[in-house]
Amino acid sequence: MKTAKLTLLLCFVTLLSFGSISTKEKEALKAIYNSTNGALWRTTWDLNKPVNEWHGVTVKGDKVIGLNLEFNNLRGTIPQEIGDLVHLKHINFFRNKISGGIPATIQNLKSLVTFNVAFNMLSNPIPEEIGGLESLKNLKLFMNMISGEIPNTIGDLTNLNTLELYNNQLTGELPSSIGKLTKLKELLLSSNQITGKLPSTISNVKGLKILSLFENNFFGTLPNSICSLINLEELVISNNAFYGKLPNQMANLSNLKVLLIGNNDFKGELVELQSKFPNLKQFDFVDINNQGAIATLDSEDDDD
Repeated sequence: MKTAKLTLLLCFVTLLSFGSISTKEKEALKAIYNSTNGALWRTTWDLNKPVNEWHGVTVKGDKVIGLNLEFNNLRGTIPQEIGDLVHLKHINFFRNKISGGIPATIQNLKSLVTFNVAFNMLSNPIPEEIGGLESLKNLKLFMNMISGEIPNTIGDLTNLNTLELYNNQLTGELPSSIGKLTKLKELLLSSNQITGKLPSTISNVKGLKILSLFENNFFGTLPNSICSLINLEELVISNNAFYGKLPNQMANLSNLKVLLIGNNDFKGELVELQSKFPNLKQFDFVDINNQGAIATLDSEDDDD
């Protein structure tokens, strides 16, 4: 009788130690381990130990809610099974060597708040299913080799605060759906191959503080709508193909601290522009290809 009770007690303790993690979630974690060469991680997992003892795994209320494996030598791809970790709130795979792409099953993670796979070797296009992450606030995919266009579904991430896609190989135009991201504070798209005009819908993103488009293939005049972004602190649009005259109401951007507009084809004299922005700390307007071509505020409206 005592032996039976002891066995039951051990079973109960074992159940608690695994945090009652569902088999499906545990198998999903194992799939990530196997798909990214877990045996060679800097800090690996002992699969015989309880899940809540695995490095970087956060368990709360019997559910896996966090996965932090930054700087951990992950090599391989993100498996489809990641979509089975439906209670995840945070994924951090920063600074590893993950290749391939983001699986479409990512759309199952309705509670995900932070998704950071920056500084890896991703090359596949961003899947349209990314728009299913309705709770997402921070999307960081910078410093990869992601190809293709930014999907129109990016506009469905209406809770997004930070969108960092710089230093990739993105092409196509910035979708006008970007205007639906009304909670966005930082939009960093520098060092890609994005083309087309800056969509006028950007004016809907009233809380935007940082807009960085440096080193792309944007062209056309800068839309007047940008002047409604009165919270903007950094405007970085150097090394594109913008042309014409700057919007006449640009002085509305009185909170600007950084204004970098060089290496475009803006017209006019840039003598008094700096004085229009009392908080400006960093300012660059020089066109190294034609140092006589400098820009200034102008009284004429553009086509937008």
